[in-house]
Amino acid sequence: MAKTRTIYICSACGAESVQWFGKCEACQAYGTLEEQMVSTSNSPVGVARGGWQSNARTDYRPNVAPKPRISVSFNDITEEEQARFQSGYGELDRVLGGGVVPGSLVLIGGDPGIGKSTLLLQTANQLSQRLPRILYVSAEESGQQIKLRASRLGVAEASSVTESKTAENNGKNGNGKVAKKKEDDPDKANLFILPETDLEEILRELESLQPQVAIIDSIQTLYFAALTSAPGSVAQVRECTSALMQVAKRDNITLFIVGHVTKEGAIAGPRVLEHLVDTVLYFEGDRYASHRLLRSVKNRFGATHEIGIFEMAEHGLVEVENPSELFLGNRDEFVPGTATVVACEGTRPIVVELQALVSPTSYASPRRSTTGVEYSRLQQILAVLEKRVGIPLSKLDAYVASAGGLGVEEPAADLGVAIAVVASFRDRVVDPRTVLIGEVGLGGQVRLVAQMELRLKEAAKLGFKRAIVPKGQSFADDIGIEIVPVGKVIDAIIAAIPPQQKFGKDLEDLRDEEIEDENF
Repeated sequence: MAKTRTIYICSACGAESVQWFGKCEACQAYGTLEEQMVSTSNSPVGVARGGWQSNARTDYRPNVAPKPRISVSFNDITEEEQARFQSGYGELDRVLGGGVVPGSLVLIGGDPGIGKSTLLLQTANQLSQRLPRILYVSAEESGQQIKLRASRLGVAEASSVTESKTAENNGKNGNGKVAKKKEDDPDKANLFILPETDLEEILRELESLQPQVAIIDSIQTLYFAALTSAPGSVAQVRECTSALMQVAKRDNITLFIVGHVTKEGAIAGPRVLEHLVDTVLYFEGDRYASHRLLRSVKNRFGATHEIGIFEMAEHGLVEVENPSELFLGNRDEFVPGTATVVACEGTRPIVVELQALVSPTSYASPRRSTTGVEYSRLQQILAVLEKRVGIPLSKLDAYVASAGGLGVEEPAADLGVAIAVVASFRDRVVDPRTVLIGEVGLGGQVRLVAQMELRLKEAAKLGFKRAIVPKGQSFADDIGIEIVPVGKVIDAIIAAIPPQQKFGKDLEDLRDEEIEDENF
């Protein structure tokens, strides 16, 4: 008779322990060990190991040429272009690397209420107009709740066919009406809904329906009856994902899996969850703002760190065709302490406006605050400005923010942060038609950055006239924008913020001149 024993599994790394500890010995995380009951057998099974693990030693070597049994030579593998199909949303296709790969597993994580289910329901609606069978597995909502949300989003296809466990057994839906079949009404859309949490029922439906795309919302709410642990535990998430992966790879079904996140922002469950899937996407954004960012952190079929930008509108998510305009301020206003940079997210250049405010501190130590900019980078830039340029910032508060709250983490935005801080300190205006691109070194140098030509083309497309870039940067000559190469931060300050004596214009003069030009 099988016996049961208690083990403790780390929810962060999946390490097992026979005793509970406050800290995991493998990953050093606190409070992550969860109790699990496993069955053991009275008679252990001995495994005979062969090959290099065998204890037996022999000197016999057959005098024949070695040959593979089932492996193939690398040169015998033919190169076939991966066939992709469009999801109906260009931003999602961009993040996935050019489209949806058949048979792939895509994991989408994000904060509660950010719009994961909305995005996937709208994507399922678009895919149902191109593909014959799309299955939406809802483990958190009933069919009527999904229908209500679909009506609010304007998804008409959700009203076509509803597949549920009750309808399968009784031939009726939740309202007691007979569910319509696809064969009886071929003009209806091809979107099927399955409100179910049992993994075995979901696997049977996948094998029976054979959909081209299936959406699992969410993986933490599924359970496998053979395991005694609760849904969402390490064992349940690992086994459910592994079973879904086997069916998807065998039947060439594309799976979109929704994953919950922890309070730290990481996907809940074992780390093996992210290793099993082909693509990991994070749906980010301020829930009080309108725009949403879909970011790729792992992609076996495309580039990582690509982003897609959506805007939450009245009837769901809408693609943003020109994201640079979303993160640009009003370039017609002359405001001190602003600078424009060109950041690259994967292969996408985005023009972002940075704003800085420098003011006398009221405390013993000055305050530094950032929004969208890495805090340690700001500290480093302020130290370089004080040491190499001579600007006394040690007794001043410094606040830096990016327009729209976009996270600008790459070093190419250092020069824009430095110029914005200096412009706020001097109460000067940087030409709103100038972009600044470059990394600031500890010695006050302006270092080279990657993808410069791509950045300059994006700036020229948006109407910028001048770009301050590192000296020695290589790019094409016919970009259509004036290039100002600089080697040090002080040179960039002189080029971006001209002396007041030379031009004789302060903030009010610039505004008066603008009013006179409009009247003229």
